[in-house]
Amino acid sequence: MLTAWLDWHRSTVWEKCAGLDAGLARAAPLPTSPLVSVGGVVAHLRWVEHAWFEVCLRGGPDEGPYTADDPDAEWRLGGRRPLPELLAEYAEQCERSRAITARMELGGAGRLPGRQAVTLRWVLVHMIEETARHNGHLDILRELADGTRGE
Repeated sequence: MLTAWLDWHRSTVWEKCAGLDAGLARAAPLPTSPLVSVGGVVAHLRWVEHAWFEVCLRGGPDEGPYTADDPDAEWRLGGRRPLPELLAEYAEQCERSRAITARMELGGAGRLPGRQAVTLRWVLVHMIEETARHNGHLDILRELADGTRGE
């Protein structure tokens, strides 16, 4: 059930982005959130998947673009990279996340550097919440961009 819900929310990201003009995907229409664009949300979700599944659960290196000097670097990518490229990278990352999940038990644990241990179950629930929340952001951004409304 957890993986099915997460996959549903992942596919919803694609639906929210379908047919969006490239320039509009880079636009950050909220004056108080100048890094938040459709592309930025997709890039952020890609790197969140990487951090929780590849770094935390698999114990791999953190290859994210963010640094201590620029903790929001993945959001900036959305304003510079074409949306189809960002979506393709997100899809590849989700496949890697699915493969890691398939090899683990729900009670299997991992840890992000400097944080307490979490289980696969916790990561899946968190990723459902994270992806669903950002789908809400995509709803708003898409409506502001071209008037398209989601459900």
